[in-house]
Amino acid sequence: MTASTLPLAPARPATAVPVPSWARHTAAAVLWASVPSALWRFAVVAGVPLGLAESEYTAMLVPGWGYLLVPLLSVSQEALAFLTLGLVRPWGEVWPRWVPFLRGRRVAVLAAAVPAALGSLACTAYGVLFVWTTLHADMAITPWGEWVMTVCYVPIVAWGPLLALVTAHDYRRRTRR
Repeated sequence: MTASTLPLAPARPATAVPVPSWARHTAAAVLWASVPSALWRFAVVAGVPLGLAESEYTAMLVPGWGYLLVPLLSVSQEALAFLTLGLVRPWGEVWPRWVPFLRGRRVAVLAAAVPAALGSLACTAYGVLFVWTTLHADMAITPWGEWVMTVCYVPIVAWGPLLALVTAHDYRRRTRR
């Protein structure tokens, strides 16, 4: 088979306006910043010793409803972080085929920017509250357990500001003429 007879690979879909690599990397950083805390919560449910006292497990409803709620929180967190990629990928600019009445239509700029901006504010507030409560909490946890928890949760502080950068860039990229 010669080069001229090779089948062409399907073209990779592209965004309407090109996305710079820094924006793609920043969107990916949002996803990766949320992973450690989700993994920490999964470890709590899996029974991995994390230096927590029994009272802390009770506060998280583990055992009990926490076996459902804690993983659900982690999965929801990752799903929301994943949506950030829609601000830099083609699938975030056109409604998917499975959405009735909207399939194939362009996603309005504000339909993406407003929820993303509100999410950025919520994530920033969560990050600030996390730092505040961690510094002022009286948790029953060992020093190494506190270190592990801090290492797992500190990256989430970056989620809000990184999402704000990507949101502002997406809005500007899609509205400039």
